[in-house]
Amino acid sequence: MIGLDQLFSVAGKVALVTGGGRGIGLMMTEALVASGAKVYIASRKREVCEKVAAELGGDDRCIGLGADLSTEEGVVALANELKQREDQLHILVNNSGVAWGAPLEKFPWRAWDTVLDLNLTAPFVLTRELLPLLERAGTPEDPARVVNIGSMLGTVTVSWTAYSYGASKAGLHHITRVFANELADRNITVNAIAPGPFATEMTAHASETDESKEAIANQIPLKRWGTSEDAAGLVLFLCSRAGAYVSGAIVPLDGGATAKA
Repeated sequence: MIGLDQLFSVAGKVALVTGGGRGIGLMMTEALVASGAKVYIASRKREVCEKVAAELGGDDRCIGLGADLSTEEGVVALANELKQREDQLHILVNNSGVAWGAPLEKFPWRAWDTVLDLNLTAPFVLTRELLPLLERAGTPEDPARVVNIGSMLGTVTVSWTAYSYGASKAGLHHITRVFANELADRNITVNAIAPGPFATEMTAHASETDESKEAIANQIPLKRWGTSEDAAGLVLFLCSRAGAYVSGAIVPLDGGATAKA
């Protein structure tokens, strides 16, 4: 058996984390860089990605790219840029996402297109476009990894008035299982992480006060919000040799909230 330091290492691997400059994406980017991967991060705010990349070491450690993943052209352009820079891609983390909340009676039509385009269609197309790089990187013993960032709202039947968000994440969970089945023969594993409450910009409305944060924490069996260490531990497991035999899983990262629901 290999040593624990190697078991959870991603040293020498090339990764792409969409939305890797903030929130859970940043937590995972930091973990991958710290464990030795060369990580590209991409979002519409290129300047943010470049700033974060420089703070994490720059050069061959972390590289910031700009990409509008809300359009097919933007997704394809990102894939093409990565193909020009790298021959292989060991890890793809589809993390970019957006939420939209409104009462049912006032929920707008465009909230479906906007949210599903970024949360569901973009990961599908980006994975499709990057298959050649993923195939070159994967081996039977150490497959390439696709990690989709879903949500507990894609599993539980509670909307929190984010109707299209929950639907998009449920769809992402389903395509994760479909891809896991179809890409196994290409030495690519596909899994999803379904987070519960983490303190990010997307959940800022729910964590503005200590009282609101505590109220949500009290609904979680483990009585707390997720931390960067929680996100780091799971992504390193899924992307290292330790997780090479896991595929098609929707892994809850929610302190037991899904099980309770």
